[in-house]
Amino acid sequence: MHCSISLINVDDPSPVGGGRYNSKLHPIIKLGEWRKGSQWFEMDRDLALEVVSDRTYFPLFQKYYKDAHNADEHYLSTFVSIKFWQRNSNRSLTWVDWSKGGLHPNKYLRPDLTVEFLESLRNNQGKCKYNGKITTNVCYLFARKFFVNSLKRLLMFAPQVIHFEE
Repeated sequence: MHCSISLINVDDPSPVGGGRYNSKLHPIIKLGEWRKGSQWFEMDRDLALEVVSDRTYFPLFQKYYKDAHNADEHYLSTFVSIKFWQRNSNRSLTWVDWSKGGLHPNKYLRPDLTVEFLESLRNNQGKCKYNGKITTNVCYLFARKFFVNSLKRLLMFAPQVIHFEE
């Protein structure tokens, strides 16, 4: 067995997470196994092969979540947490700000972006965890929810934040 680690967030305890569980999934997927994660994920090739080969869990999602627009937030995180927990980091490399609550993350405008803000995304003072253990201070490689008008400012600050010469 290959021991790569995939980065799939399977840990959203909010009502949105468990509130979408369909009892018809039982007994194959029990309520305690139901997960909600992000549609943004990173996985290694071995896990990708397992996902596309799944003939047990995916058909349930096709049947009971046919018209749901949020099955993508549940299938992968539920499948991985049940079958391949030991190969998953239970985190993502994609930073998203949910601090304001609601159904959508915070969006950033051009004036919101500073070198200090971008540095804080990259270096989270040693708070980055893989399966609950702090292992690194480089937390994220990607970030989302920046308005299109912020692109020039992001590109302007990139050399300072990423520490490369122009």
